[in-house]
Amino acid sequence: MNTPQRPANAFRTAPQQPRPKAGHSSAQRLQKGGRWQKARLYIRERPLLERIYWFCIKAFLWLFFGSFGYVIVLKYVPVWVTPLVVARWVDTFGTDESSHVYKKWKSYDEINREAALAVVASEDQDFPTHWGFDFDEIQDAIKENQTRKRPRGASTISQQVAKNVFLWNGRSYIRKGLEVYFTALIELIWGKKRILEVYLNVAETGPMTFGVEAASERFYGHSAATLSRSEAARIAAVLPNPRQFSIKNPSNYVVRRTRQISRQMRYLGGQKYIRNL
Repeated sequence: MNTPQRPANAFRTAPQQPRPKAGHSSAQRLQKGGRWQKARLYIRERPLLERIYWFCIKAFLWLFFGSFGYVIVLKYVPVWVTPLVVARWVDTFGTDESSHVYKKWKSYDEINREAALAVVASEDQDFPTHWGFDFDEIQDAIKENQTRKRPRGASTISQQVAKNVFLWNGRSYIRKGLEVYFTALIELIWGKKRILEVYLNVAETGPMTFGVEAASERFYGHSAATLSRSEAARIAAVLPNPRQFSIKNPSNYVVRRTRQISRQMRYLGGQKYIRNL
């Protein structure tokens, strides 16, 4: 009985499988790479455009690392001057207003905790727990502002510090983007206690008056180390508009707002609420 002979080399006779075609994503990557190469070649063929390109790259790197280093320095050095202080000082030129700036830096430990608790209770009650942004408050503000004549803000204390210390006055997408950047940076590098310390020293508390120490000495006649709860609450009550509201001569609104803040300070549990910042 003859058995059928097997081919000498089965691999040679096996049908070849067709090669898989390049996927759509691979083709897209090649196309994008080609576009990038064309763009680089286009820039290289134009010396002026190439100089502008590298200038922009270097400027971006200098600004990025410079801002990073500046934030690190301000973690340890008092913030003596801010863009807001300069803007208010410039605004006095050609007017009858005094150009004298009331500002005195005090460390966190030299300021009564009632002042720290008052601004947290008034401005940002989730300050001890959030990472710089209160997204629930932002969503609520967006919904309310669709029907409100005067838009309600949702900035946290961290965002307000970022705006006051690093940015100029005004509203734009560029400024908002920088605000997000600096807010994240100080949350990462400074920490809560330092952010609150800076806020208590740079927040505008009256005409040409910045910080709770300057406000306490100017309007109460004593240091912020001895602030009472009601005095601290009144300072916090004028923070939304310290040029219109007065600590020394409070309006009915400021008096009512002071009482509300004092109640909130009590409901939060007093100074222990900010003990572990």
